[in-house]
Amino acid sequence: MIRCLLWLTLLFAGGAQAHQASEAYVIYRVDGTQVQQRLDVALRDLDRDLALDADGDGALSWGEVRTRWPDIERLAADGLQFTTDGVACTSLDRPTPQLEEHSDGTYAVLISHWHCPSPVQALVLDYRLFAQTDAAHRGLARLEGSPGEPLVLVPGAGPRRLHAAEGRGLGGFIVEGVGHIAGGLDHVLFLVTLLLVAVFRRDGAGWQPREGARSVLAETLKLVTAFTLAHSVTLGLAAGGLIDPPAAAVESLIALTVLLAALDNLRPFVPGPRWVMVAMFGLVHGVGFAGPLKDLGLRGGALVLPLLGFNVGVELGQLAVVALLLPPALLMRGQPIYRRGIVPVLSAGVAALAGVWCLERALGWQLLG
Repeated sequence: MIRCLLWLTLLFAGGAQAHQASEAYVIYRVDGTQVQQRLDVALRDLDRDLALDADGDGALSWGEVRTRWPDIERLAADGLQFTTDGVACTSLDRPTPQLEEHSDGTYAVLISHWHCPSPVQALVLDYRLFAQTDAAHRGLARLEGSPGEPLVLVPGAGPRRLHAAEGRGLGGFIVEGVGHIAGGLDHVLFLVTLLLVAVFRRDGAGWQPREGARSVLAETLKLVTAFTLAHSVTLGLAAGGLIDPPAAAVESLIALTVLLAALDNLRPFVPGPRWVMVAMFGLVHGVGFAGPLKDLGLRGGALVLPLLGFNVGVELGQLAVVALLLPPALLMRGQPIYRRGIVPVLSAGVAALAGVWCLERALGWQLLG
């Protein structure tokens, strides 16, 4: 069990870039035989494949992006192709270089116009973007004005049909929510810090093992429920566009919540029941969860199903973390090596990593590569 926790720590440390799920957004506008395709691709993904950062300073300038725009066009053309029921359309122009800010960074925007032989009823998409370099990458495609939900495009998975009445159902958004937790190291480490000491009770400036399993489960339930309710509120508000704080500030605050929770593990200093702290921090994490839904641009009734499915997926991801860590923590809570070794070592490691994230996100530094 001790080895399991230590290996888990090494696994987390290997993914030090938190909250960088790779997604591209594809929007089609259809008018008879005319099709407009808009593809938004993250600059960080393009830089990984094309080495756009010519001067190696860790920041992409407009000049660096514009100089390599033909390469970006070729990568996009190879990575996304569409037909209308097996018939190819004719390109009418080349995308004009432009950038746009999304919730998780700057994206290259490629807008192109196409003429098709007959009125378009459906589009068949062959998506291969980053198939060889990022197995976790996904494309999210939708028809402008369509009531259908966005379609998840897995690179290299074969053609997918996009129709006005079709799209991703509840299950697809549940999977997306689980994937968001799996790819969001900061959220996972926040949960890990909570679970490490959920088997303890506060004793002055330290921790003591809880008496029985029922007490541990009750404490865990309080923490998970507080976090869930809090992040669900801000997830809904942010996804619906009712609140829109700067992404850099949100990411910095998320890193700060991880840091404070880890430091509280080492020496309890946050006053009051711990679930109160978790609820407050959960409000911040909820805004971070909302990024993928915000970028889809859905509003009103069209947002209900994606929001529900995505939130369920997030909860399932959290429960997986609980199921993995709580049993060994419960069994080892009374052993000195757990209280005096595993908990302080893991908490210190999380605190150090979160401290680096705080500096990177607040000051725009690149320390972890």
